[in-house]
Amino acid sequence: MPMREQALDYRLLNDFQRNFPLCQAPFAELAATLGVAEGAVLRMLEQLRRDGKIARVGAVFAPNRIGVSTLAAMAVAPEKLRIVADTISRFAEVNHNYEREHRYNLWFVVIAGSEGRLQAALGAIEEAAGYPMLKLPLVQEYHIDLGFPLDGQSEKRRVPVPPVTPFTPPTPLGELERRLVMALQEGLPLFIRPFQILASRVGCDESEVLERIGRWCEEGIIKRFGVVVRHHELGYKANAMLVQDIPDALIGEIAATLAHEPGVTLCYQSPRVLPEWPYNLFCMIHGQVRDEVEAKIAELRTRLKLTGYAHDTLFSITRFKQTGARYA
Repeated sequence: MPMREQALDYRLLNDFQRNFPLCQAPFAELAATLGVAEGAVLRMLEQLRRDGKIARVGAVFAPNRIGVSTLAAMAVAPEKLRIVADTISRFAEVNHNYEREHRYNLWFVVIAGSEGRLQAALGAIEEAAGYPMLKLPLVQEYHIDLGFPLDGQSEKRRVPVPPVTPFTPPTPLGELERRLVMALQEGLPLFIRPFQILASRVGCDESEVLERIGRWCEEGIIKRFGVVVRHHELGYKANAMLVQDIPDALIGEIAATLAHEPGVTLCYQSPRVLPEWPYNLFCMIHGQVRDEVEAKIAELRTRLKLTGYAHDTLFSITRFKQTGARYA
C-alpha cells in the first residue's frame, strides 16, 4: 500500500472514532481536513469495512438510554460450549458473545427496546440454551467508551462521575425517533450525502436528522459518533475482564479512579449475585499481548492499593459474536 494510503488509513482509524462532522457532506469535510479527495475517503472507509477493521461509521448509543440491557453469563459444559454459544448468538438481542477463562465461561450482552422485551428475551435465551443464567445488569457507569488509539496512547480522561441513581425505564421513543434509531443501527451509508439517505429511510428532512443526532450527542444518549473500530482486527487481541469485590462504601471513589486510568476501556458497577458471584466492580483492559495486560492489572491493583480486595481476571478466548446494538 502506498505511503499516502497508509497515512489515510491510520488517520481515519485513529482520529475520527469521535468528533465526526455532523453536516450535509461529512466525508467532504473529512477529506478537507485530511487534504485528500472525498472519493479517497469513501473508498478507504469501504476498504476498512471489507477488511473487518471497522464495524461501521455512526452512532454508539449509551447503555440504558433508549433501551435496556444486561450482561449475562452461563457456566456451560466445555463439550457443549460451541453449540450453546451458537444458539445464543442467533438471538438478535445478543450483540456480544464471548468465551472467557472461568467456571462461568460464556459471557454475552442482551439489549432490547424495553424492560419487558429484555426479560422476554432473557427467558427465551435461558430456555434455548438449557443452562441457568447469571444476570448482571449495569448499576452505575463510570467509563464506557471502546475507543482504541492506534499509537497505544490514551488521553487522560476527565469524565465527571454521575451520582448513583435508581434505574428508571428509558423514555419511550416517538415513531420518527424509533425509525431513526433503526436506520442508525446499520451505520452511515458511505455516500456523499449520507444523512439525506437516512432521512429518506426515516421519512423526514435531512436537517431534522442532523438536528436530532446532534441533540442526542449533546444529551449523552449517543456516547460518540464516528468510526467504530473492531479492536481484535487492529491488534488488541488480549482482552481481559477484571472483576473485584469492593466495599459498597468505597466503590464510587475507587471506580472513579480506575475509570481515568489509561488502558481501562470500561469501568462500571454491577450487582453481586451471592453466593455464585461475589464481585461488583467490572473493568475491561485491552492490550496487544496477554503479558502486557496481566502486568497492567498487577500494576493497577498494587498502585491503587486494591490487593486486599478479592478479584478475578477473565481473559477472552473465543469471540462468538460482536455486532452493534439492536434496539428495534
